[in-house]
Formats: sequence, C-alpha cells, structure tokens
Amino acid sequence: MPIPAYDDIKLPALIFFADGKIHHVRELDKALAPHFHLTPTEMEELLPSGTEPRWNNRVSWACYDLFRAELLQRPKRGHYQITSLGLKTLSKNPPTLTREYLDENFPVFREWNNKPSTKNAASSASTHNSNLNPQTANERIDAAYAEINSALTQDILDQIQSMDPYNFEQLVIDLLVAMGYGGSRAEAASVTQRSNDEGIDGVIKEDRLGLDTIYVQAKRWQNTVGRRELQSFVGALAGQGASKGVFITSGSFANTATDYVKTISQKVILIDGNRLAELMIEHGVGVSVERTYTLKRIDSDYFETN
Repeated sequence: MPIPAYDDIKLPALIFFADGKIHHVRELDKALAPHFHLTPTEMEELLPSGTEPRWNNRVSWACYDLFRAELLQRPKRGHYQITSLGLKTLSKNPPTLTREYLDENFPVFREWNNKPSTKNAASSASTHNSNLNPQTANERIDAAYAEINSALTQDILDQIQSMDPYNFEQLVIDLLVAMGYGGSRAEAASVTQRSNDEGIDGVIKEDRLGLDTIYVQAKRWQNTVGRRELQSFVGALAGQGASKGVFITSGSFANTATDYVKTISQKVILIDGNRLAELMIEHGVGVSVERTYTLKRIDSDYFETN
C-alpha cells in the first residue's frame, strides 16, 4: 500500500509508546511497518533528495508533532517516551491525532503551531495534496524550510541543555566570532577563568583591530533570566569601565529584564535560547549542511541574444 501520510502515523505511534518505555524512533519504523502493510521496497523508497527513506522521515515528523503537543517527551535526541498527558489522551480513544486535532485540543501545540513560520509550514503540509492548493511551489519550499529549521532549533536547545556550562561559554564565543566579531577565534576572543570572573564569562573584540571590547555573559539556563541577573551583569560592566555587553541564555528573559536594559546607559544586547539557536543555524555553528537545493530560472538575456 502507499506510504501513509505522517498525520496518519501519529495515533498508531502514540499507541506504540503506551508501554511507558523509552524507544528510539527507528524502533517505531520497524514496529509500525506491518500495521500499514508496508513492503520492504516501500520502506526503502527514498525522498527525492536521495538522503533518507520517505517512511523513516514521516515517522520522525509524526513523533515530533506528538512531542510538540507534549504527548511524548524526548529524554535525548532520537528517543521518545510517552507522557502522562499522552496516556490520558489514549484513554479517551481519540479518533485521530492530525495537526488539526492537536491544534484544537492541545494549547501548547496550538501556541507553537500558530507561530508565523510554523503556521506557514503547517498550511503547506495540509494543502500539499489538495487540488486547490493556494500556495506556489516556491512558497511550499519556503514553508518546509521554516518547519525544518524550527525542529532543528529544538534539537540545538536540547543539546545545549546537556552541555557543561564552561563549554557553553565557549560555544557563545565561537558564535560571536562566526558572526564577524574580531576575525579569527585566536585573535578575537577569550573565555575568562572558571572562577573569579566577576560576572564576565567572555571577552571579545568588536573588530579585528580591537578598537572596542564587548563583554559577554553566558547562562546555560532553563529558567527565566530576570532583572536581578541583568543588574549584576551591568554592575560587572561598570567595574570594567565597559559600555557594551551581550547577555546570552539558553532560556528566556523576563519582561522585567528586557525593560531594564532599555533604561541603562550601557548598550546590552539580550539573546534568548530560540534566538541563539537561530543564529547558530544562520552562521553554521554546531550544525552542518545535510543537503543543498539549487533553484534555477530562465535566463531571459540568453534567449533574447540568440
């Protein structure tokens, strides 16, 4: 039979995880194949890019949506386990677990799904097989790209939360260097000692000539950074006679923190976990290129001159 849409995989997938154990997503590939009467040939059918079996790809995305709805949790990359909410959901015998169903019944999924980039991608996925698809091919590509990056952002944050705090500080410096501050890593950046840093985690030159210096605070936190942490950082800047700082956290900033930095004389930039992951993707830190597509168009000048 044809490989099922990933919406159709979600309910059988959640049932598979009902044993409460942690399973790798590839276990699910093998376990659900008989449920959908897939042949070995169908299971090996590749995506157009040739990089991954279509079946594996759809199972992975089905699990990711269940994770976003908090029906599954992800103890580590590629591994999932059912949550209490997932078990409660199964006890109600839901008719389906499509994106529309998840959006209607699970606020946390709705909040994520209604973000502009995710919403566009979801719209593309739901209308892809429709005869009345309102999106152009280019729009569908852009939407899919946004959805893939959204998933990658979450993967990056998962990895960051398991890092040693000192290695996180190194990551932050590597990112700032990749963004063009100071040239090479050796020339531009340094990380302070693990102790006695007086609230400063890193120092980076603003340019290769070292005309100015930027001080860095890096917090590998799941918690919200509040005004008190910002005040401590600003105090450390004042102690260094510095006017510029970057405060980066893997968590988020409270409104009191963002309001506070608007009132001070120093220039302090705040980067939360989502923005950090986006910058890492944009500047190639901690990520690698999986595949590349080149979109081409007609060269009108060529045809007009021949």
